[in-house]
Amino acid sequence: MKINAYLLKSTVVAALGGLLFGFDTAVIAGTTQSLAQVYDLSAKWLGFTVSIALIGTVVGAMFAGIPGDRYGRRDSLRVLAVLYLVTALGCAFAWNWHALLFFRFLGGLAIGGSSVLGPMYIAEIAPASWRGRLVGLFQFNVVAGILLAYLSNYLVGLYQFGLDAEWRWKLGVSALPAALFFLMLFTIPRSPRWLVKKRRIDEAREVLRLTGEQNYEQELRAIVESIDAEHGLGDEPLFQRKYRLPIFLAITIGMFNQLAGINAILYYLNDIFAYAGFSKVSSDRQAVLVGFTNLIFTMLAMSVIDKVGRKKLLLTGAIGTALCLAGVAAIFATNQRHDLLIWLLVAYIAFFAFSQGAVIWVYISEVFPNRVRAKGQSLGSSTHWIMNALISFVFPVLAAKSKPIPFAFFAAMMVLQFVVVLLTYPETKGVSLEEMQKKLTAK
Repeated sequence: MKINAYLLKSTVVAALGGLLFGFDTAVIAGTTQSLAQVYDLSAKWLGFTVSIALIGTVVGAMFAGIPGDRYGRRDSLRVLAVLYLVTALGCAFAWNWHALLFFRFLGGLAIGGSSVLGPMYIAEIAPASWRGRLVGLFQFNVVAGILLAYLSNYLVGLYQFGLDAEWRWKLGVSALPAALFFLMLFTIPRSPRWLVKKRRIDEAREVLRLTGEQNYEQELRAIVESIDAEHGLGDEPLFQRKYRLPIFLAITIGMFNQLAGINAILYYLNDIFAYAGFSKVSSDRQAVLVGFTNLIFTMLAMSVIDKVGRKKLLLTGAIGTALCLAGVAAIFATNQRHDLLIWLLVAYIAFFAFSQGAVIWVYISEVFPNRVRAKGQSLGSSTHWIMNALISFVFPVLAAKSKPIPFAFFAAMMVLQFVVVLLTYPETKGVSLEEMQKKLTAK
């Protein structure tokens, strides 16, 4: 089927949460030096100022499914849009360091919640043939948001506002897209699958019709059957034996996404180049190259994810990232061929963006049955964020002791992922969410 304007608009609006997710995650990188001077922060407390948002993401991801189920995916996204707006304005006008920490934490809640509700909403309105590409738009927006943050920091820096004002402008500028996100959320429908859970069948039928579902009556019957809302089974506990496979898939893809070392490498990219002897200017320039590579290969993955399939992308990425990481480990172990470091890291980012980066939010959003999707999405996303926090904390400690060790570890984890995906992961491309429920749920 062809994608219609109503479906495309709904997807783009929901995916704006990903843009704010990426922007708010990366924008802090341009403020660390100013914050350290203004608030006289030691390295430990500067790290805490940066990472408190990460703590918020874990909490946000763990609990976003509760309002998502109770009040709906769309309306819960509106609350997150308000949090993004309050975060931007609060950071811009923070009256002291503790206030800044508070608003950074609120921003983390919004990021974690977005990682749950955004992909889930898109998966629930998208037809099976387009689901991978449409949910992949969320990850594309995350990557685009990161690049926009770097660009915004650069442009704000050109105005030379002064030590205390510049970081406030950098953190506050996202108030504009946050306000736009909030307003645009009033132009999109509720998820048809959530509507069926709430026994609002006629509204669900209308949403399916407007989004271009060709056999919307048949699709509606399948949704009703899968949820069985008429018999009071619209909601139930996640941790049951029959859901063991979707739970395993969500936890492992969330873990492996971070065991690839992606955020540890992105957070400490300039430090990695510094280890290899590159200057700061050279490191900044090469970091931009890595960022553009991430965007380009995310776009490439989006274009083929519904044709090639999720499993093949994951397998390809596991091989590619393992080889690149092993190469980086070898460079640091032998202290030779530092000129190859940038190319290995660019290749690593390309393989990651083409596989893990593009697949994770799609896969988590589609492997759980309608009855427990919000809880399952929270489980997969919170696993991702917890592993992110742990690995980002441990990485500099390990690298300080022995630079090759973390890269060798990440490479080994990618070999393990290849085996796990090959043996246990089902292919989900082109399968409706209701058909998937029958395949993945144990009897």
